Amino acid sequence: MNVKKIITLLLALVLAAGMVACGAKQAERNEDTDKEPQTAEEAAALYEQLIAQENAIQAENTELWEKVFLSADKGTAMMEDGKNYGEFLLSTIEAAKEQFTDEEYNLLKEKATEIKNIEDRLAALEEKFPSLSGTPAEDGSMSVPAGSDMTTPPDDGSKQKFPAFTGKDLDGNDVDSSTLFSGNAVTVVNFWFTTCNPCVGELAELDALNKELAEKGGALIGVNTFTLDGDEAAISDAKDVLAKKGATYQNVYFASDGEAGKFTTNIFAYPTTYVVDRSGNIVGDPIVGAITEKKQAEALQAQIDKALAADMG
Repeated sequence: MNVKKIITLLLALVLAAGMVACGAKQAERNEDTDKEPQTAEEAAALYEQLIAQENAIQAENTELWEKVFLSADKGTAMMEDGKNYGEFLLSTIEAAKEQFTDEEYNLLKEKATEIKNIEDRLAALEEKFPSLSGTPAEDGSMSVPAGSDMTTPPDDGSKQKFPAFTGKDLDGNDVDSSTLFSGNAVTVVNFWFTTCNPCVGELAELDALNKELAEKGGALIGVNTFTLDGDEAAISDAKDVLAKKGATYQNVYFASDGEAGKFTTNIFAYPTTYVVDRSGNIVGDPIVGAITEKKQAEALQAQIDKALAADMG
């Protein structure tokens, strides 16, 4: 499967409940976002407002949104890279129409249409101000529960191995997971993709974390899902985004039809981050959402500390 031109179930359910706006604030926000920016600074501010507005829409009625995405075929329900996200939502809702009451269906269509209009506005801003495509809003912790047997560690006390892989980093150097994990007291593995706003928004924080881990005998690596199978165009795009964000930590790719590739395609939330110990075992639950959020940052640090303590043992 070519992951360059697809996004696996990009449900953007916001974890932060505080983003839901009341009716008065919604009207005020709409008025603000109707203004046409004249400068790059105004465009950047508007861009973040629109992202927040889209997130707030999906923060409402979260059970319904989750039902929409869980109804989609995990093997084929993809969104083409560059396709309007609202159109993807509308087509997914239509395909699952029979699962909703008339009231639910109409509500979802109304909200998906709002998202489509926001996405159109975002695309227009990116075209007029190209720098925006590399500077998404940084408040996003957008996710769908990972919930897959392949991606969620068992809760019976047993350990789950991170799937073994051989591949390359974005500079073409060979990478072997057994050597990678055994050489570090702890390895943080971050799954992301190039057009994921919260993913790109946390790259600087991840780079800082990698430097901190290096001092403790650990490391952080990224897995950009568009680059699986060595897609050259996707690799070039990923390297460009990483460079713009000043992120220098290693990013790797591997075959999409291997165990690690199958593991990746069963992740339905981005960004998602795993902590892996020296033996290749996954430590704790995956961290769903960007570590720019306090909750995610604290959960990740707790798992890192646990892995480091066990390694010192």
